[in-house]
Amino acid sequence: MKTRSLVVFASLFSAAAFAQDAKPLKVMLITGGCCHDYKAQTEILKTGLEARINATVTQVHVDDKSTKPALPIYGNPDYAAGYDVVIHDECAADISDVEIVKGVLKPHDEGTPAVALHCAMHSYRTGDFRKKFDTLGGDGSLWFEFLGLQSSGHGPQQPIDISYTDKDHPATKGLQDWTTINEELYNNHRLFDAAKPLASGKQGNQEAVVVWTNLHGPKKTRVFATTIGHNNATVEDDRYLDLVANGLLWAAGKLGDDGKPAAGYGRSK
Repeated sequence: MKTRSLVVFASLFSAAAFAQDAKPLKVMLITGGCCHDYKAQTEILKTGLEARINATVTQVHVDDKSTKPALPIYGNPDYAAGYDVVIHDECAADISDVEIVKGVLKPHDEGTPAVALHCAMHSYRTGDFRKKFDTLGGDGSLWFEFLGLQSSGHGPQQPIDISYTDKDHPATKGLQDWTTINEELYNNHRLFDAAKPLASGKQGNQEAVVVWTNLHGPKKTRVFATTIGHNNATVEDDRYLDLVANGLLWAAGKLGDDGKPAAGYGRSK
């Protein structure tokens, strides 16, 4: 009995040591560009995520409110070297140079997971984004295929009723439906085959997918995305931060099928 007790104690000690030794996820958070208070939101996201999961968030921010923000990642296809996950929260609607966009995509083509938030969906538009892409694999649909969903615009700022349509996905388990403050409902031109919708949003008579996952490219790189997150009050809402934290863990492969973080990656105490 004493030997068994020692074995149990050793097992518990090893589990605790593993949790303590878990290395923080290295997360790159990219913000900047048109139409949003990114200076505040980059801090809200960094603080909120680091409080929820074992991660170190490095901010790549430019205080440039144009539709062509001068982000330092451009022209540097190895910008994500050493990072576990990249969060794309930039608004770069008029960055349309195919080679620049291919450079932004290179880490994800090679397997670096991603989280895409809000206006990232309307960035890097290398083709006619107003038309549904029926033929894939060309330069025009590069970014949309990475995201898993093509959106061309949004409606007015009004509350959005969010309903989790897949409550069994690890990233949504335990999350409750909610209604946002005034937000923008992004339209859906096309949801690609490798994408999986997790939540829908309804604004008046309009309804669209607002949360989904995608498996990008031959490496099936994990991408978690939500179109919600225009206003600061939404970004700092616990329900939003919980969703993004779950999505980040899922993208990084640190979220179990039961929706619980892997040992050492849960909410900090």
